[in-house]
Amino acid sequence: MHENTDAPTAGAAAPTAGADALTVGVDIGGTKIAAGVVDAAGRILAHAYRTTDPREPEQIESAVADAVAELRAQYPQVGAVGAAAAGFVGPDRTTVLFAPNIAWRNHPLGNRLAERTGLPVVIENDANAAAWAEYRFGHGRGTRDMVMLTLGTGLGGAVIADGRLIRGSFGAAAELGHMKIVPDGHFCGCGQEGCWEAYSSGTALAKLARSVATTDPDGARAMLKVADGEPLSGAHVTAAARQGDPVATRLLWRFGHYLGVGVATLAAVVDPQVVVVGGGIAAAAGDLVLPAAREGFLGKLSGRGFRGELRIVTAELANDAGIIGAADSARTPAPGAADAPGTPDAADAVGSPVAAAVPA
Repeated sequence: MHENTDAPTAGAAAPTAGADALTVGVDIGGTKIAAGVVDAAGRILAHAYRTTDPREPEQIESAVADAVAELRAQYPQVGAVGAAAAGFVGPDRTTVLFAPNIAWRNHPLGNRLAERTGLPVVIENDANAAAWAEYRFGHGRGTRDMVMLTLGTGLGGAVIADGRLIRGSFGAAAELGHMKIVPDGHFCGCGQEGCWEAYSSGTALAKLARSVATTDPDGARAMLKVADGEPLSGAHVTAAARQGDPVATRLLWRFGHYLGVGVATLAAVVDPQVVVVGGGIAAAAGDLVLPAAREGFLGKLSGRGFRGELRIVTAELANDAGIIGAADSARTPAPGAADAPGTPDAADAVGSPVAAAVPA
């Protein structure tokens, strides 16, 4: 089999496989990698997994290449690789400008992986990849305007407007968790106050539960019993709520309320048809959270009664969304991709004042 060993050129969009080709999607997390061969219908034909150390970027690249090699041994006709990673991805879709949990700073990840795999490689932000999967193959099918929210340790997001995945001038668009929804509110890990993530994320839910345990130990008794000596987490709150505990149920309702408040702000800016909510919390507690989110959204929606009302739904593709979206990004450039005319190249992005302000 002939292998393409030419790495994508820096400053230009990576070459992509044909629309009907098989591609590999790789979801790069802080401690593990999930990869899969994906066909043009968004079906995963084979999986591969590896564990990683976020402190070792070289080891991550080796693990990705090893997983791709395993999958190509089963499907040698694979034509390209798409990799989803948390962080700011440059307009060239080969460079990770900044990653919060892995030591990537202006890192040419696409070129490095292309050299290791012998295939064209496209890099995509992880929330963008999940959103693109839902838009193409999940609950976003048939829409033109969609927002994806990922509820995990933090709150990630992605925006698709008029069929275009919005990446922004410098690859840092749709950091929705850092919209301000409460003036002078709770401190956020980003250093600001009142961010959406400080109210609707796994970290926020755990902090709220621990605060209740400190101020009202009797009220938190059911959650503490579930935790069994471990620090309270969102999973413990969910488990206690499913057992009927009223305090845990109220905490999830408050979590969902603020989720809806943020969605109302999004509606004022983006006006999507649907908001798809994914991530670990949505999978575990979506039925407990989304009713409150819908109520909070309607209570804060401007012009209610004189405009269409978006749907808030849980993700259809769950943990496979990152793999599927990354693979599809590698198959054909998504509408609005970085190779569109007039889009700044990677050199412009890296040399810009915005990029220069990214923490080292």
